[in-house]
Amino acid sequence: MATRHDTAAPPVKEGGAAPGRPPAEPTEAEQQHRARLSRRWQRDKRWSPYAFVSPFFLLFLAFGLFPLVYTGWASLHQVEMTAPTDMTWVGMRNYTRIFDDDFFWNAAKNTLTIGIISTVPQLLMAMGLAHILNYKLRASTFYRVAMLAPYATSIAAASLVFVLLFGRDYGMINWALHFVGIDAIDWQNDKWPSQFAVSSIVIWRWTGYNALIYLAAMQAIPQDLYESAALDGASRWKQFLHVTLPSLRPTILFTVVVSTIGASQVFGEPLLFDANKGASGGAEHQFQTLGLYLYEQGWVNQHLGRASAIAWTMFLILIVIGIVNYVISRRLRASS
Repeated sequence: MATRHDTAAPPVKEGGAAPGRPPAEPTEAEQQHRARLSRRWQRDKRWSPYAFVSPFFLLFLAFGLFPLVYTGWASLHQVEMTAPTDMTWVGMRNYTRIFDDDFFWNAAKNTLTIGIISTVPQLLMAMGLAHILNYKLRASTFYRVAMLAPYATSIAAASLVFVLLFGRDYGMINWALHFVGIDAIDWQNDKWPSQFAVSSIVIWRWTGYNALIYLAAMQAIPQDLYESAALDGASRWKQFLHVTLPSLRPTILFTVVVSTIGASQVFGEPLLFDANKGASGGAEHQFQTLGLYLYEQGWVNQHLGRASAIAWTMFLILIVIGIVNYVISRRLRASS
């Protein structure tokens, strides 16, 4: 008869865990090492975000804040391009001098008129194009890329092409006007035609950019609003007036402010459109903007102090525009 040998299992402690070896206490060196790692981790957690964003602030300090402060300091001195380190304190004389200068007010008026002529048609055309692209069209991606192509084009290349188009003797614009019985227009030497020509360059470059901004805002409008308006019998035109436009008010305000700021800083288009390739904005300063006037005072006449005063005047104008934008946006939010 076979004999069964039973082996007793080792006793088990309460909780189900088998008896084991107690963990060894860390040595003093290990404790110091863990403490150093913990302190390093805390420092890394605290200061790493600042290290990641520091390149932006360093670049802004070097190329943004320092030039702004230095320009403000130079605007209170008489400084010439030939000796930029020799400064003579004149206080507010540079500001009073430019305000007494007829060329400054002429440049301000030209900037205002060119800004209006370029901004208003530009935004209206951008709104219409965005409304068309908002519908389901074939090759819609191609049209959107084509709308952005003028924005990606070089200012110099675009301006030179428009100079050829608006040529007095051999320009295509005058050639087309000849067939409808209109005499040739001197686009570069007459005041209003030259301002219209410069504005057309701005319109061509920025209409597609603003159209894509409007298109993105239109696509964010809930479709339920259009379906409800259609059920109420609203036509597409009424849907655009009573659904699309009210929903786009913040976007429209943004584009108006950005376009206004851009119009106040127009520089490359009138500079390259001038037949003499100077900063005077035409033979009679007929399309000289504030940007050209600043460039003429600083780099042509070599009066850096006066140019700095003009730059700060333009900066204060932009601040006023920003304040007006803030007030209007607050009222729009309150009304909605």
